[in-house]
Amino acid sequence: MKMTIEVDCTPEEARRFLGLPDVSALNDQLVSEMSKRVEANMALVSPDELMKNWMSFGQGAQEQFRKLMEAGLSAANPRK
Repeated sequence: MKMTIEVDCTPEEARRFLGLPDVSALNDQLVSEMSKRVEANMALVSPDELMKNWMSFGQGAQEQFRKLMEAGLSAANPRK
């Protein structure tokens, strides 16, 4: 025999019925602390420094790509 029971309740009601702890206050505290840390770290990084880091990576990647292409061309067309 198979029996199906459908329960219509909110997540809060289900939590209470199952006896699970209410962690909403802890969650709010963790979210608040993480927000503070993110804001503090963002304040430490200036837009100028971010652009320098991004641009230096871009130039290095372009140089590596150019060297790769030169190596491929020299291997395909060896000079006599």
